[in-house]
Amino acid sequence: MDQELLSPTSPAAARAAQVVAGTAGTPPLPPAGLTLLQRLFSAYPGSMGLRLGNWSTRLGQQSQLPPDFTLVLNEPTALRRLLLGRDPLRFAEAYFTQQIDVEGDFFAALQLKDHLPDLTLSWSDRLRLAVRLLAPPPGAADAELRSAGVRQHTRAENKAAIAFHYDLSNDFYALWLDPAMVYSCAYYETEDTSLAQAQWSKLDHICRKLHLQPGEELLDIGCGWGALVMHAARHYGVKAVGITLSERQLALAKERNAAAGLQGQVEVRLCDYRDMTGQFDKVSSVGMFEHVGLKNLPTYFGAVNRLLKPGGLFLNHGITHEEEGWGQALSSRFINRYVFPDGELDRASNVMRVMEQQQFELHDVEGLRMHYARTLRAWVARLEAAHEQALAFVDEAHYRIWRLYMAASALEFETGELGLYQILASKRDHGPAPVPLTRRYMYEKR
Repeated sequence: MDQELLSPTSPAAARAAQVVAGTAGTPPLPPAGLTLLQRLFSAYPGSMGLRLGNWSTRLGQQSQLPPDFTLVLNEPTALRRLLLGRDPLRFAEAYFTQQIDVEGDFFAALQLKDHLPDLTLSWSDRLRLAVRLLAPPPGAADAELRSAGVRQHTRAENKAAIAFHYDLSNDFYALWLDPAMVYSCAYYETEDTSLAQAQWSKLDHICRKLHLQPGEELLDIGCGWGALVMHAARHYGVKAVGITLSERQLALAKERNAAAGLQGQVEVRLCDYRDMTGQFDKVSSVGMFEHVGLKNLPTYFGAVNRLLKPGGLFLNHGITHEEEGWGQALSSRFINRYVFPDGELDRASNVMRVMEQQQFELHDVEGLRMHYARTLRAWVARLEAAHEQALAFVDEAHYRIWRLYMAASALEFETGELGLYQILASKRDHGPAPVPLTRRYMYEKR
């Protein structure tokens, strides 16, 4: 029977060639290999295309329909990654290095990450033989994926990790962010709200939650390119200080602040939150606490508490994870290896517990994960539209990493694997709560 599978003219081979729907061109595999492909992807719920040279096929439960996307294999060895590795991270690396391209619905293609780990190869002699037919010559091996570089979340490690991501190129980020360059979840008040308006609304939503008053002093930890501190100074009359670890962000934030004529109200510094001094009426942290490391959360929230005046308000806007702790889930490994070397997430309940342990009183919690899904889809669309311009600032590999990470993150926010919460709290001082009696003030626009 094994010899029958080896022979392309055998009756069994002829039957095998007929089971793959939509096959065209000269097959790069023996018929047994085509049978294996169909069998492995028989549980895939949709229709996906596969193409190598002039050969193409469709796979999945709905393979009789046009494919939602097509995986283009630019190298024959990419097929080995798909079948034998079954590790979405290795598959992602093949995309980054242009061994694989994606045509069609990119978001649908990324849902393969949920299917690849479930591919099972039968241990029968027939399928083992088929696997050998697909395997590369002896001695060929996959390159090792790079390992995470942040271990202790020291000042030096955190600064290097921030530079790895945020110092890529200001011009690159400007291509696909909104004009204010807000690199965090937007706030969509209607279905047809534009990205620029949604980011403006997010900045204003934060300022209203913090109940900012003219003359107050605001500290923004992880200020990015300065959008929030400039908005707060311009529209709420506060004196604001923003701190960042990114030198490129610092340079552009200072330039934008000078252009807006806000030098007397806004200051941006290169500073680690642990080294910041002084006391402020209000503190904000937007998309920053994900970088501090779970073991450092008490240090982080303790530092914020120290920087607040008695009764001062603090708004923490950050991403959470559905699983407790930061383990070895696919999203965890991907983020640390390719995007945020220092990123660590936890459940919202654990974050709030640490806040209370550091003498914060919690006043309001708002979940915004669907807003982040919309934000990420908008960023991906803008990045894809600016592909050619992006290559003037980054190489193709970085373009592909950012495209994949943002699209994959959008899907994870949509499924609830990732969450986004704004937590409003105050420094305990055993006095009246420093917020109005109801939440109505948060929605009364000035």
